[in-house]
Amino acid sequence: MKRSIRPPVLFAAILSVLLTVPAAAQRSAPQSQHEAGVFDYYTLVLSWSPTYCASMRSPDDDPQCRRTARPYAFVLHGLWPQYERGFPEYCPTRERPFVPQRVIDQMLDIMPSPRLVIHEYRRHGTCSGLDPAGYFELSRRLYEKINIPRRFRLPPAPFFISPQQVVDEFIAANPGLKVEMITVDCRGSGNRLREVRICFSREGQFRPCGSNERRAFCRASRMYVPPVRIGGGAGTTKPQGERAL
Repeated sequence: MKRSIRPPVLFAAILSVLLTVPAAAQRSAPQSQHEAGVFDYYTLVLSWSPTYCASMRSPDDDPQCRRTARPYAFVLHGLWPQYERGFPEYCPTRERPFVPQRVIDQMLDIMPSPRLVIHEYRRHGTCSGLDPAGYFELSRRLYEKINIPRRFRLPPAPFFISPQQVVDEFIAANPGLKVEMITVDCRGSGNRLREVRICFSREGQFRPCGSNERRAFCRASRMYVPPVRIGGGAGTTKPQGERAL
């Protein structure tokens, strides 16, 4: 005859299970609740503007792509707080995530769309724990820390290149940058160069990337790099990669 589990023993087993749930939930709280200022590192995302514009059905509707726009090569897509695995987004803040017009205007030389500036702060900047002015000041500082390799400044003709070559050229142009600190993304673009992502510590130093960037690395043997359209509108954009090799 089978012996039934005594009520005290059964109660203890159930209680043990219940008590372990909050502990597990607590360990994953930052990933599920996305608390502002709780993250491990930053990813600076550089977007290859010609690839983005080639994907637009109506380029003239976008200030970055219209025929009168200045010739953009790499532009700043954003600065993303990251976990080692996963990332926060749309973090709750005490104040409404409003980006002042003066802050938007100050970023348009490297983020050529007011809509992009606003979107990036709401989705990613709110998780930095910084206000809009502080977040975009840091974004610019890290962007200007990167030396763009010479061939990516304003190439007038298309070319092919392997993802590893892109990594090698960025490493050569940026002392202290190592292979585990950068990734190249060509996803969803027909093996065209889409983005270069570089990882920084919270203090603004190069650091190894987490799993997000490793998963994003382009697996194509070579990528197509569309040229920068020359002859657009005038502008005062800082030459990209002034100190590049």
